Amino acid sequence: MISVGSAEIDAWLAALLWPLARILGLFAAAPVFGTQGIPTQVQVGLGLLLALVVAPTLPALPQVELASGAGLLILAGQLLIGLAMGLAMRIVFVAVDLAGEIVGLQMGLGFASLYTPQSAADNPIISAFLGMLTTLVFLALDGHLLLISTLADSFQVLPMAANPPAGKGLQTLVVWGGKIFLAGLFLSLPLLAALLVTNLALGILSRAAPQLNLFAIGFPLMLGIGMAVLALVLPYLLPSLERLFQEGYAAMLRVASDARPR
Repeated sequence: MISVGSAEIDAWLAALLWPLARILGLFAAAPVFGTQGIPTQVQVGLGLLLALVVAPTLPALPQVELASGAGLLILAGQLLIGLAMGLAMRIVFVAVDLAGEIVGLQMGLGFASLYTPQSAADNPIISAFLGMLTTLVFLALDGHLLLISTLADSFQVLPMAANPPAGKGLQTLVVWGGKIFLAGLFLSLPLLAALLVTNLALGILSRAAPQLNLFAIGFPLMLGIGMAVLALVLPYLLPSLERLFQEGYAAMLRVASDARPR
């Protein structure tokens, strides 16, 4: 007769709940999985399914009781690691939103906003458009599957340990956060250049013909040129987004690697 004691049950629960904490932490912060349009029950159910798949492949777990203080500390550390990895990927989408906001303000569409489930807030219309486009490209490139694959790899890069995660992982996340401004400016540069030239032309026109109503001319002109240039650069946006996604996956693993206790 096979007998199962409390120690075996505690070990089985730890092998399930500790990776589940990291998975749910990532789902809470990562793009697509963390949107409000996905019910919490679906997120938890998918997290449980992934935890059941990942649990047999995990390295040796620390010999700590789940309900003890050290066990709860491991649980909190795994949740923190998942959140940090999800934020590392979220930064790519925030950079695209920033590019859209910069372009929208320069085009004169700063007052036009649209609610987006990705950010759960009203965003400028150009930012919302680019955010939705980025989400579609992310799904078309199987980014959600690569995100889960990167999460599974993180359990080998950062095994669960009794020691709390190292603070260097959060430092790496903060440094990677600077990508928001760099990538946002890079993505918006073509439209900013076109709109700058348009502003200079309008300035010269105002000096040559002061009697013209530049407000009536300039607003539709800036809007039309901005839309035309946006339509021209959209086909070239895919390689840039693909490169940013790859950098995001690498940043997730880098955050996990740097959080490994020394």
